[in-house]
Amino acid sequence: MPKVIEWVGEREGDIVWRYPVEEIAWGDVLVVKEHQAAVFFRDGKAYDVFRAGRHVITTANLPLLTKILSKIAGFDKVPFRATIVFVSLKQFQGKFGAKGQTKELAPVMFHGSFWFRVEDPNLFVNEVVGGQGLYTTARLQAFLRGYFNERLIDTLSQYSLRDVYGKLDETSALAKHVLYDAFRRIGLELIDVKFEGIDTTPEWRDRLFYITTGVSAAEVLRMETVKETAKSMSQAPGAGVGVGMVLVPQLFQQPAPAAQQAGPLCPKCGFQNPAGAQFCARCGSPLQVAPAGVRCPKCGFMNPPGAKFCAQCGTQLAAATSTCPKCGAQVPPGAKFCPSCGAQLSS
Repeated sequence: MPKVIEWVGEREGDIVWRYPVEEIAWGDVLVVKEHQAAVFFRDGKAYDVFRAGRHVITTANLPLLTKILSKIAGFDKVPFRATIVFVSLKQFQGKFGAKGQTKELAPVMFHGSFWFRVEDPNLFVNEVVGGQGLYTTARLQAFLRGYFNERLIDTLSQYSLRDVYGKLDETSALAKHVLYDAFRRIGLELIDVKFEGIDTTPEWRDRLFYITTGVSAAEVLRMETVKETAKSMSQAPGAGVGVGMVLVPQLFQQPAPAAQQAGPLCPKCGFQNPAGAQFCARCGSPLQVAPAGVRCPKCGFMNPPGAKFCAQCGTQLAAATSTCPKCGAQVPPGAKFCPSCGAQLSS
């Protein structure tokens, strides 16, 4: 006598149920309710899928599995072995929550809910239920929670804390967009995602507060250094006062901008020109540029013009240069021609 195969004892919230008997006879009746699907699973692979209705098991409505069974002699006359997995097609709610970090390595804790339904029963049973032996709703929910958390942690690591902290709606939309394809790869439709909380440590909350108010990251780090230094000094009463009088004022002092090297003053209008200027930037008058001195070849000290010995180490300096009789340019010792105008010099 043919037996009736159906999901017995279905409860609210159940996602999957495995029929306990694996011996299936031709002519057995499979009953699938409106919100269900039944998948035949054998040898680690999902085959034929039955939707709502009352089905008599024959070779005609099991084409995929029949093709495999046909290799067994007399398969059409004896019971065959297969696992029947019932899958609910309703919408379900799952929970997620974990700890990760943002791209600046700020710790971030998050939790919330997501809603999903089985879109492709064959793929779902093949990849998750039968493929990993998750035949109970409790184990399946635990798997989906880990699956969701792992991919969300990878996603948040690509964003800054400022991008996600306190932005529950924006981050929910981001998570749904990123995880939608990941869920489809295992036969599920991700319907919605809702973050219920995103937080970080007190230290990073303080940093984020100052950064969002316009304080530079360098200034935030300087303030944290002051705080840590004060904390350390408070734990050393013998040295704290003395060290603090020297160190703390330096920490609170704002960094001074780099000093600009002053150039020559204009003799006509008194304007302070930049270093290296030969004409006044205000009135155009020629500037009086101080003649270059003589650098010591031994110690590198810059001696005043005309010096014969180094004022730093006493080394004899190069002989004084002569003057070209034609153009008046300075000529190095031993030169036969002027390097400025080319005039021949007297020996």
